[in-house]
Amino acid sequence: MFTYKETLDWLFSQLPMYQRAGKAAYKADLQNTIDLDNHLGNPHKAYKTIHLAGTNGKGSTSHMIASVLQEAGYKVGLYTSPHLKDFRERIRINGEMCTEDFVVEFIHKHQAFFKDHQLSFFEMTVGMAFQYFKEKNVDIAIIETGLGGRLDSTNIITPIICAITNIDKDHTAILGNSYSKIAIEKAGIIKNSIPVVIGEKRSYLKKLFTLIAMEQDSPIHTIDHRTKSLPTDLKGHYQKSNVRVASKVIELISPLHFTITKAHKSKGLLNVAQNTGLRGRYDVINEFPKTILDTAHNVAGINLLIDQVKKESFNKLHIVLGMVKDKDINSVIKLLPKNAVYYISTPNIPRGMKKNILSSHLNHHNLPNTIFNTVNEAFNEAKTAAKNEDLILITGSTFVISEII
Repeated sequence: MFTYKETLDWLFSQLPMYQRAGKAAYKADLQNTIDLDNHLGNPHKAYKTIHLAGTNGKGSTSHMIASVLQEAGYKVGLYTSPHLKDFRERIRINGEMCTEDFVVEFIHKHQAFFKDHQLSFFEMTVGMAFQYFKEKNVDIAIIETGLGGRLDSTNIITPIICAITNIDKDHTAILGNSYSKIAIEKAGIIKNSIPVVIGEKRSYLKKLFTLIAMEQDSPIHTIDHRTKSLPTDLKGHYQKSNVRVASKVIELISPLHFTITKAHKSKGLLNVAQNTGLRGRYDVINEFPKTILDTAHNVAGINLLIDQVKKESFNKLHIVLGMVKDKDINSVIKLLPKNAVYYISTPNIPRGMKKNILSSHLNHHNLPNTIFNTVNEAFNEAKTAAKNEDLILITGSTFVISEII
C-alpha cells in the first residue's frame, strides 16, 4: 500500500484538479459523482446535511454554522475547499482533520474504480468526505460547494437547508460572465421543498433567486443586512454578512432538526477559529508590525479587504501579492492602494500568474513593486523592510497564504 505522501502525490497528479489546472479540469456533469456515490453505497444519506454556495464567504459561513452546532453538542462534519496547508483540512469532524490512514485506505480500496471511471480530484475527494462522515457517524455535515453549484460534485445531496452567501464575478470562463448567469449556476443547489437562505444584497438578484425557489416550491429567506449581527472571533467587518446568513440558517434548523440555544449560537460564533481550525480570513499572525493574511482573490473579496485595511492605523503599507491566471487582474489592481509597496511572486502551482506579468500590470497602474523568486522570499523582504508601526498584508490567492502558514 502507498504511504500517505505517495497517495497524495497520486491524488494531485494522476487526474486534473481545478484549483491547480483551471478550466481544463472542470467537468460539466454529475454522472461520475453519482456513479461513485452508488459504488460507495450512498454514504451521504446516513446523516443530515447543510449545503452552501456563493462567490465569497461560503467558507467562513460554513465554519460558523459548524462551530455553533459543535457548541450545541453535536458531532459535525465539515467539507470545504481548497485547503491551505494539509489536504485533510478539507474533511474535518468537530475541527479535527480526517486521519492520514483513512485517506490512504480510501484511495487504495477504490483506486481501480477511480481509474476505470476517470474521476477528477474533486469527485474523489467529495466521495472520500461523504464516506468518512458516514464511518464516523456524524450527526450532520456542512457541505461547501467547490465551484458554482448546479454542476458541482457536492450537488447530489438532499440537505435540510441550503444557503447562497452572495454573487460576484469569479470563474467566469465556467460559470458565465454576468451576475445573473452566475446566480443561476449557484441557484442549482436549491432543491424541491428545501428551504434556502440568500445573503445576496442586490434586489434584482434576490428576485431571480425568488423565482427559482418558487419553481422548486422552496421556502426562501432573504437577509436584511441593516440588522445588527452577533459578534464573531473572525476579524474583518465583511464577516457581518456571513454571520447574518449563518444565524438565519441556525434559526431555521432549530428546533425542527436540532436543539440550539442562544448561548450555543453566541459562543459558537465567538469561537469559530478555535472550534473549526479556520485560517486565512483577516488572519493576524503578528502585531509588531501588524501582519495580516487574507485569502481574498477576486474583485469583491479584494474590495472588502482593502476597505478593512483602510480602517487600520499604520505608517506604511507593505503588500505581498501573488495571483492565479484566471482572475480579472486589471479590475483587482484598480482597487489596490496607491500608497503601498508591493512584493511580487508567483504562487507555486501551475495556475499561478507569472511574477513578471503581475509586475507589469502593477507598473501599468504606477504601483511600485519588486519581484521575488518565491512567496516566502517576498514575505521575508517585507518583514525586513517594515517598521513596528507599519502593516504587512499578504493576499491575492489561497495559494499565496498556504506558502506562508
